[in-house]
Amino acid sequence: MKTVTMHVAKTTLSKLVAAAEAGEEVVILRGRTPVARLVGIGTAPTRSFGALAGSVQVTPAFFDPLPASELDAWES
Repeated sequence: MKTVTMHVAKTTLSKLVAAAEAGEEVVILRGRTPVARLVGIGTAPTRSFGALAGSVQVTPAFFDPLPASELDAWES
């Protein structure tokens, strides 16, 4: 993990982004206080259609109307 001040982060952003892309974590400090963390996002996870098939069940209660208290919470 690399720590840099806000000023250094502003002047070397391209290098810090490259470091994050390479897997390094960069913590940005305001004074001595950590305020942000720069990490690479990596590759998006792959999703396959039907991955949960057979492991999730919906009971008939799922289709019952919501109680009034629940409906009120959604509308406020």
